[in-house]
Amino acid sequence: MCLAVTGPAEARHRHQINPTPFSHAPCSVLDGRPCTPSFCSVFNHGPCIPEIDYPYGENLQLTIESAPSHDDAAKYVKPDHDLDTIGDLFAELRACWSPPPADAARQGMQMSVRFSFKRSGEIIATPRMTYATAGVSADVRDTYLKAINASLDACMPLKFTSGLGGALAGRPIAIRYVDNRELGKQSGSP
Repeated sequence: MCLAVTGPAEARHRHQINPTPFSHAPCSVLDGRPCTPSFCSVFNHGPCIPEIDYPYGENLQLTIESAPSHDDAAKYVKPDHDLDTIGDLFAELRACWSPPPADAARQGMQMSVRFSFKRSGEIIATPRMTYATAGVSADVRDTYLKAINASLDACMPLKFTSGLGGALAGRPIAIRYVDNRELGKQSGSP
């Protein structure tokens, strides 16, 4: 039987494990540059490790396409039960979307809105527009905003389970609407 003992010289040459293999190298608060998107303090021992962006963070985000691909068609089916998961909520919101008619629409138009729900499944206030495709006329923006509000109003109130209603109450939800339909003419182009 042989027993190998490593000395202090070998211990210093060990390969250190990278705590953030999927991200940029960790930095310190004493570096000359910021450690974004991480947070750390001079009182922490060790490197500043960036926060991981999980799929469902503080801000729930969803993209809804006017013409979903064949692979995504199942995500646009309205659930036949009370909404119990965020996936159910997203499917319900996707199923509610009714884009403006083709003669008033603009191919490639994108618009984002942000709002929150009450525990009861009602929207707290009118959805607020946070983004619209640059260069489109005010009429086109108004047309899409009216379509978004009408689609959401037609589905309200949503039927949340008590657990999901409590978890979602007051949390901001951002929805990006993308009109990816093939339209014959570019209505409302600048």
